[in-house]
Amino acid sequence: MNMRRDLGIDLGTANTLVYARGKGIIINEPSVVAINADTGEVLKVGMEAKMMLGKTPASIIALRPLRDGVIADYDVALSMLKYFTGKTKPTISFLKPRIVIGVPIGITDVERRAILEAGLEAGASRVFLIEEPMASAIGIDLDVEEPNGNMIVDIGGGTTEVAVISLGSIVVWDSIRIAGDEMVEAIVQYVRETYRIAIGERTGEKIKIEIGNVYRADEYDALETTVTGIDLSTGLPRRTILRGAEIREALTVPVAAIIDSIKSTLERTPPELATDIVERGIVATGGGSLLRGIDRLIEKETGIKVVKAEDPLTCVAKGAGKVLDKVEILKKLQQVD
Repeated sequence: MNMRRDLGIDLGTANTLVYARGKGIIINEPSVVAINADTGEVLKVGMEAKMMLGKTPASIIALRPLRDGVIADYDVALSMLKYFTGKTKPTISFLKPRIVIGVPIGITDVERRAILEAGLEAGASRVFLIEEPMASAIGIDLDVEEPNGNMIVDIGGGTTEVAVISLGSIVVWDSIRIAGDEMVEAIVQYVRETYRIAIGERTGEKIKIEIGNVYRADEYDALETTVTGIDLSTGLPRRTILRGAEIREALTVPVAAIIDSIKSTLERTPPELATDIVERGIVATGGGSLLRGIDRLIEKETGIKVVKAEDPLTCVAKGAGKVLDKVEILKKLQQVD
């Protein structure tokens, strides 16, 4: 009887998801940690810590230890990883888990080492790193080991990863540090400049979810939401109504960067694989693929149909967990390590 609990982890800028083999996704919480500013002691992790973002007294800091998909604050990220892996422990376990962690494609060796070390320190017997587009593809059961071209566009919180996969490897790719976070920032800036109202990150995120869209359509123009922020001239709270068309305008710059990344990857794709992609379509995953109209915009700009993953937020964690059964791909991950 094997008491080992192998885990697949999507250590995301916005959310951390943990997939346990045989159990599915067992943790899905914001990648936020609240610490005591004076002692550095960790007070809350995940959802409870996120509720504190932008609302803490001076003695408490709510932090996101990952920026652009990589560790920005090692100690805090380690506390978070220990907390999440600790929550997954079965009552009796004699074996340390093997952990596979999804990482952005273009990260540096230093960034890779930081994640490997954090995984080992958090209690893993072995840590494997897998590129997020590959994990996504495995998570949605694409036949990545076949000689077919599959294109994945993974729009996360911190990075957008575009990759063409064939024969268990990434053939061409692009990774840009522009994704969900930059979209929220663009909305916050737009409200500040257009209405002279200051809003926080959480409000920006709420606007993105409620009326965010990137494709010109009457149904999106009709969307509206009421937002409250601080009037920059009076310093008092003020409410205003935002509409879909405005938010589409606010998102123009980050979304154009994502489209450029997809086009440049397609331009570098070998013709045989490009033919496969035209036939099969581009697969969109990650939280950003939930943005209204993103599939229609990519289709319009590339002329290739877009297939949205069924559960885009969980693809990386599922794929990271499932890869433990794919011996050939795991061997490749070991070589990188």
